[in-house]
Amino acid sequence: MEATKHLQIKDYNYDLPEQRIAKFPLPERDSSKLLIYNKGIVSEDNFTSLPQYLPQNALMVFNNTKVIQARLHFRKETGALIEVFCLGPIAPHDYVLMFQQTRQCSWLCLVGNLKKWKGGELTQKVEVNGQIITLKASRSENKGTSHLIHFEWDSTSITWAEILEAVGELPIPPYLNRDTQESDKTTYQTVYSKIKGSVAAPTAGLHFTERVLRDIDCKGIEREEVTLHVGAGTFKPVKSEEIADHEMHTEYICVHRSTIEKLIAHGGECIAVGTTSVRTLESLYYIGVILNEHPDATEEELHIRQWMPYEYAERTRADQSEALTTTQALQLILDYLQRNDLPALHTSTQIIIAPGYKYHIVKMIVTNFHQPQSTLLLLVSAFVNGDWHTIYDYALSHDFRFLSYGDSSLLIP
Repeated sequence: MEATKHLQIKDYNYDLPEQRIAKFPLPERDSSKLLIYNKGIVSEDNFTSLPQYLPQNALMVFNNTKVIQARLHFRKETGALIEVFCLGPIAPHDYVLMFQQTRQCSWLCLVGNLKKWKGGELTQKVEVNGQIITLKASRSENKGTSHLIHFEWDSTSITWAEILEAVGELPIPPYLNRDTQESDKTTYQTVYSKIKGSVAAPTAGLHFTERVLRDIDCKGIEREEVTLHVGAGTFKPVKSEEIADHEMHTEYICVHRSTIEKLIAHGGECIAVGTTSVRTLESLYYIGVILNEHPDATEEELHIRQWMPYEYAERTRADQSEALTTTQALQLILDYLQRNDLPALHTSTQIIIAPGYKYHIVKMIVTNFHQPQSTLLLLVSAFVNGDWHTIYDYALSHDFRFLSYGDSSLLIP
């Protein structure tokens, strides 16, 4: 663990010219380029060819989260524009209940132009479903750089989901350096997005079309979905020299019982679409570890702390027979869900995957090209045994497009 904690983030830097960042997606989602990294050998193809590189009868796991229109703008009487960026639900804490709320709710938010909002309520008249309502926002305690914001509106028939849909703005990544456009409402969602809650898209999934999904099905590959609601922390740069001093953000995850059963049926192995799916799937192993020691843990107690995987690896290093197998860990989760008559596991993860991490469930990753000095680049490096330079040097020298709207890669270590 100490070796991982003392990794220098400067060793995960590379020169990313501005012109290599894709500001907009291609007209056809699946016409993007695909880099294939297969045990150290790099080649390229078109994304439509992805299924031919996947093993028959494998299991492929997607993140079905849906990006919400999380940015709200209020104008004060002075003319100052205040942006309120909803990060995660506080009251009610449950995402499903939150979007059904009428009259009021509370969120943890980032506030833009905070110095112009000394106190009091922000108010705006908005039209939702043909009805004019008054939306108010008030600020209470700070939580680090975030703020607890309480929203109220004068309607018992209009839900919070409808308000965001009507007046919220889709939060595209800051590195695109442009305003959100109407087209982003479609192009910045995966074709299989279902569960509202993310403030950023699981971008590896943006390349998939019904055509590619059909070809995956035709190869006998089973598809399952998990939910990880992507937080704004996914864009948070690592500012500390050593990653030991970087605090990972917490993200909500949901995995259905049927998905656990499928994973067990596939020997605890799968292909992950995107780093968010990777974080969810790899967290499952450590949830099994917690349940092995605390069978009656609550879902809150199943939260995966940032350094837990490395602490567990140290504990079991002396005697590997003490470590759970992947299928044992998954079976413990399945038993827990059956014992408590739960259709799905709902908890959260703060896992950091960096060189020194041992992967348990994910055997292949479909992912985009990530920012320099980011935790996502650390995750990729851990997966390809430190050989990330080979991948990124090839992509930079072969005209690949980078970041959220950029091209894709298939990583096979």
